[in-house]
Amino acid sequence: MPRAASIVTLVVGFAFAAQPLSAMQLTPQQSDFTAADRKTLTQIMAAGKASAVAERAAIQKAVLWFDKRMGPVIGTTTRVARADIRNRADASNYDCWDSTRNVSSLLLVLQQWGLLKHHTVGNPRYRGNILAMQLPHNTAVIVEKESRIEWAVDMWTTKYLPV
Repeated sequence: MPRAASIVTLVVGFAFAAQPLSAMQLTPQQSDFTAADRKTLTQIMAAGKASAVAERAAIQKAVLWFDKRMGPVIGTTTRVARADIRNRADASNYDCWDSTRNVSSLLLVLQQWGLLKHHTVGNPRYRGNILAMQLPHNTAVIVEKESRIEWAVDMWTTKYLPV
């Protein structure tokens, strides 16, 4: 089976579109997590220690928490689902490029903190073909250590979910 065919999607349950410059530049080095943020993420991820399946569910919750935590800070609490180039440069939305960058950054922070036991952070994945009228799409990826199956972590699919 080709490697690309082994990607399984973990839908997180929210979406992003073209976001403001400050949010688009999040990286693990620039993310300013407080001690309380780290404690919350550690508690969320603790629920995933038992298995790869439990860890994926914990990652889903961590990404949802991250979205709720950062939305008011970066002004994306009104973003829409599946935003893309048709939404233009609306500063309240993320597109999949922004979503991929921010989720990958969060996943790298979780990995640096030693909170991922069953997965590693993989390279983001790309799909789409403009020539075939398919808009491009990107997503963050985690790789299950035991099976080497890649899982997409994609928060682009639904709108901002208020707390």
